[in-house]
Amino acid sequence: MKVVILGGTSAIATETAKLYAAKKAEIVLVGRNEDRLVVIANDLVVRGAVLVKTLVADLGNCGDKDAGLNHARELIGGVDLILLAYGTLGNQPEAEQDEKVAAEILAVNFTSAAQWCLAAANLLESQGHGNLVVIGSVAGDRGRRANFVYGAAKAGLETLVEGISHRFANKGPRAGLVKPGPTITPMTEGMERGGLLWATPEQIAKVVERCGRKGGIHYAPWFWRYIMLIIRNLPSAIFNRMDI
Repeated sequence: MKVVILGGTSAIATETAKLYAAKKAEIVLVGRNEDRLVVIANDLVVRGAVLVKTLVADLGNCGDKDAGLNHARELIGGVDLILLAYGTLGNQPEAEQDEKVAAEILAVNFTSAAQWCLAAANLLESQGHGNLVVIGSVAGDRGRRANFVYGAAKAGLETLVEGISHRFANKGPRAGLVKPGPTITPMTEGMERGGLLWATPEQIAKVVERCGRKGGIHYAPWFWRYIMLIIRNLPSAIFNRMDI
């Protein structure tokens, strides 16, 4: 299996890469931190990966996405799976007051991610096979005062991935979205973490791997599908009194 991971140093991506390494995959890790990429790559080889290559790039500010993905594919002689796993939570109160902060959150989590997804769709459709898996968020299910700028970006990304999945219908490739709930990663440092609703990167990685095989939309862990079903359908009179 040949895998390209955009955002290869993220906690979820790293744990997912370990699962593919155990299956003797060939992997390309793309990210900004060269030293961290090398450490992860070496670990993946120890865990069984046949080949691991690294590419240093600021995914939120890259130029030609098509050329970037084609280069990644050339490094391992093909691609079966493209995983988009980067993003930033940002600061909601600052985003409400500073348009530059809001623009950065939207640019990283939607604009650049959407461009990478479209480039991935073109590549996979041109070769007639392969899977695109994108890390979304339950935050995209309903706008909440705690993180609605980030949530808006993830909602837009979900619509885009759904559209790509529809575009792929009966053509060979597949597209899927994983929607984690709160997860213990560097992104959520500083929050009050813990309790039954918080997941580990290892738990999310298993769902990502499943999505890579089956496509579709997967909540991670599974119970968030039902939690968000309730939240989406709460009447505004009740929802607006909740501090979430």
